[in-house]
Amino acid sequence: MRQNLHAVTLVVPDYDAAIAFYTRTLNFTLAQDIDLGGGKRWVLVTPPGATGGSLLLAKADGPNQIAAVGNQTGGRVDFFLQTDDFARDHAAMCANGVHFEEGPRREPYGTVAVWRDPFGNRWDLIQFT
Repeated sequence: MRQNLHAVTLVVPDYDAAIAFYTRTLNFTLAQDIDLGGGKRWVLVTPPGATGGSLLLAKADGPNQIAAVGNQTGGRVDFFLQTDDFARDHAAMCANGVHFEEGPRREPYGTVAVWRDPFGNRWDLIQFT
């Protein structure tokens, strides 16, 4: 048996704002943007060079989902963006206006720093050792 994690849903306030941030600021690829009708879209973005794993950008619908934007895990880091060159990507993200909550730090597993997307979701930029 072979399985892999295809996508993880990220609830956002607006499709186009999320697409703009992930593709322009982080250089993700817009893999799919399919109109499903009724104001819903199937929007997948993938990190540069990724061979698997995508974000499914889902527009918040209703008060419960709107309240969850930026707080899907109760304040914990939601997502982990792995890089092969922490210094390069940290510098590029800072230059593109990404807000880091802390400076880079060394952990037994690698170099990491926490950042937030414009919707409030907490991420780790991480390079494993």
